[in-house]
Amino acid sequence: MTGEILFLCHRIPFPPDRGDKIRSFHLLQRLAEIAPVHVGCFADDSRDMGFADEMATLTASQSVLMRDRSRIVAGLSGLMRQQPLLVALFDHPALHAWVVKTLAERPIAAVVAYSAQMAHFVPMLPPDICFLMDFVDFDSAKYATYGKQGSGPMGWINRREGRVLLDFERAVAARANVCTFVSEAEAAMFRAATDEGAEKIVAISNGVALDYFDPAASFPAIDHGQGPLLVFTGQMDYRPNIEAVESFARETLPAIRAVHPDAWFAIVGRSPTRAVQALGRLPGVIVTGGVPDVRGWLAAADVVVAPLRIARGIQNKVLEAMAMARPVVASPEAAEGIDAIDDMHLLIAADPPEEARKICALLADPQRAGALGRAARLRVEERYRWSTTLRALPDLLFGASAGSRAA
Repeated sequence: MTGEILFLCHRIPFPPDRGDKIRSFHLLQRLAEIAPVHVGCFADDSRDMGFADEMATLTASQSVLMRDRSRIVAGLSGLMRQQPLLVALFDHPALHAWVVKTLAERPIAAVVAYSAQMAHFVPMLPPDICFLMDFVDFDSAKYATYGKQGSGPMGWINRREGRVLLDFERAVAARANVCTFVSEAEAAMFRAATDEGAEKIVAISNGVALDYFDPAASFPAIDHGQGPLLVFTGQMDYRPNIEAVESFARETLPAIRAVHPDAWFAIVGRSPTRAVQALGRLPGVIVTGGVPDVRGWLAAADVVVAPLRIARGIQNKVLEAMAMARPVVASPEAAEGIDAIDDMHLLIAADPPEEARKICALLADPQRAGALGRAARLRVEERYRWSTTLRALPDLLFGASAGSRAA
């Protein structure tokens, strides 16, 4: 198969320094090994825009646009057009025009759209061009869950988003050659909600950069002082992360400190909201904000925690902690998409009391904690190398394209 690839993503896929960028960055790297890649994407801010020149070393051409549409304007537009608000928020006439121009001028053999909000940039394609839709997560199900939990205007908005986005996802899946999700659990949920079968709806797992997230690698050490250290990592303006650390700091940590009065809980990640920053005033809580290198905090952790109550797909934070050979205590939701066995590769705790019990047990038994961390590292080496998780990508792209032409 000869030809080039058009890759569309909602956030510049460079560098791999937050959850959604990790997957899109490694997809871009793999696509660039297959064929020349043309990338259309958005930058959230000037920092993101500053990465465009570095990303150009991987791309044949690119269009990086500043996402400057306000949520209010996007919301009104989405309501008037009966669009999902997620789609309306990521709309831009210049990117539509660039996509049309690139398809007209370049020998594009495959189009890859990353995340549901980029699907509306993909026009109707001729049968010799493969359309791979990487939904990543089943987003409409997340909004439906928010809607069930909420009340008032936000509850209504989330319930509406769940319904309208599901209709949009179904329409996109109907015209795509293949749709990918981050885990088999997500793929199975989507199959059950659509008329599409396993030949079209498939899982491509996330991986982890094992040479980087390696306890033997060189990185700055962290000196947090005395006492056991518990660490959570993540983008700290993301609702599931905010809710997770709120619960842990206010409910789980006090029970741990009743046994280990000198225990610390570090919330490590960029853009902490005011609510997250306020947690830093609680006894034993550290809010770092963005850090140059998260590996030092992971390496210093006695236990890494992932107490998410709403989680979709595979949690990179869990894979990274396992790769650093740290013992992990995760909620069932955070562990769901990861091929690991409870009590062998990580510990699963369903609520704050169980989290506190299992963490205290690990702190009381460093030998067991060390063995759990070493088993976690071996597990990700076996299962979650990016070269392994993305191995099927060329066949999905060009196999689906060839099948479409034959039909």
